[in-house]
Amino acid sequence: MRASCLWRSYADMTWIKIVHLLCVMGWMTSIFAVPRALIYWKREHARLGEFGPLGDLTIRLYRFSAGLGVIAILTGLWLGGLLAMPGWVWLKLGLVLALVAHYGWTGLMVLRARRGRFDESDRFLRIFNEISVLGVLAVLWVVVAKPF
Repeated sequence: MRASCLWRSYADMTWIKIVHLLCVMGWMTSIFAVPRALIYWKREHARLGEFGPLGDLTIRLYRFSAGLGVIAILTGLWLGGLLAMPGWVWLKLGLVLALVAHYGWTGLMVLRARRGRFDESDRFLRIFNEISVLGVLAVLWVVVAKPF
């Protein structure tokens, strides 16, 4: 009976990992795509003088991926709890919180853009976009290397 409980726990953890990875991939798509989409939305707004289809797409992508991000974080915390939260998990969590802050900042830019305000330059948005790549690389290194 005990061995079957351990097997069941391991099998449940496998599905949690699968859901976690799937949602992380979806959330990362938005983290990488929305700042770039803001550049094109800004250009479209300047050309049309009003809200256009790129704005609608950018808002929908951001909103959809917000739910994926929540699921990714919750399943990650669940897995971390199952792993008794070793040190590397705490480091990963800190890095993920930095990505959450980046995502929140992106959301503020989307809200301003929705009102027709595009305060950031194309260059700023490109650099802002690359910062998230560095953050994701750091998370991946921690997960693979498990430094402590």
